Amino acid sequence: MTAAPPSFHYNSDLIGGSLMVRESRIVAELLLAGVDDAAWKTAIIDENRLQKARPASARRMAQAIRKRLVRLPEPFWQVLHDGDDQLATQVAFCAALARNLLLVEFLETVVADAFVTQAERLELYQWDDFLADRAYRDPAINAWTASSRRKMGQVAFRMLSEVGLIESARSRRLRPLMLRPEVVTLLERHHLIRLLDCLSALGPR
Repeated sequence: MTAAPPSFHYNSDLIGGSLMVRESRIVAELLLAGVDDAAWKTAIIDENRLQKARPASARRMAQAIRKRLVRLPEPFWQVLHDGDDQLATQVAFCAALARNLLLVEFLETVVADAFVTQAERLELYQWDDFLADRAYRDPAINAWTASSRRKMGQVAFRMLSEVGLIESARSRRLRPLMLRPEVVTLLERHHLIRLLDCLSALGPR
């Protein structure tokens, strides 16, 4: 008897925070150094390298960033650590996308369509409509609280603002993404074609 295929679920950490570029550079440095658990704890908790008010907040943020960065090959970490602010922000965005299929699909559908139709801005309701549509694929979305959905939408729009896809999280006025050649090269070299296609579709026309 053939086992039933596992049900699909979105594994998203959008509530965990936006791009956190400054903190991501620090986590990238630790990953590049290959620190063990003890050295990780020393850096994050004892030395408070992320400069958070509470140890629990530092631990939670460090873990969220780490789970994103480990989805990308090591050369991305180096560019994140060494690159200028724009470049580091774009790499951090790639890491967030690698961890959040839900965000990738939002870009591939809602945001890309907005560019095609030459819409001036994104609307808040589009996030809610998008989640309702995705619930057909992952019914667990229906169990998410209204506050969780709202928080995820806020984080998603903040990420788009930080990477320059919208003017601000408040206005949500669309701007084409000027993807850096270094990021294109990394995505091509490591065969992350879906991410490359997704981001390329949001560039100038």
